[in-house]
Amino acid sequence: MSGLDSLYQELILDHAKHPHGTPLAGETGRVARSHQHNPMCGDDVTVQARVSADGTRLLDVTWSGSGCSISQASASMLAALIDDDAGESGVARERVTALIDGFREALRSRGRLPLDEETYADAAALSGVSKYSARVKCAMLAWVALEDAVARA
Repeated sequence: MSGLDSLYQELILDHAKHPHGTPLAGETGRVARSHQHNPMCGDDVTVQARVSADGTRLLDVTWSGSGCSISQASASMLAALIDDDAGESGVARERVTALIDGFREALRSRGRLPLDEETYADAAALSGVSKYSARVKCAMLAWVALEDAVARA
């Protein structure tokens, strides 16, 4: 295992053990939830997305779930990414959609398209998952839940 692969593995395990994504704070905006289940391995993730009153910005994301280290780390990394991008005004829905689409494309690339660390922060560590098709659904679970929740909001 290369040094970078080892570092990425440690980052995934750290997010799985110490997840980001705390309970929603405040009552401002609309909250939508989405529960996703991976029947192949039993992973479960429920994402809550708080969207601005006008529906144009994602204010924050929280999640809860159970499952493998990859699914739990991916949910944590997603929550941290949105939290880092959101600031006080939130993240534009278009940006959230672009992040999800880019993540999906990279994970379906079978290792040919790595995630950019500048764009995806810690979630870039999940690029290697794309080489293992059985694990892609684990990494995608929270991202699909966020996509669904934002569509519902």
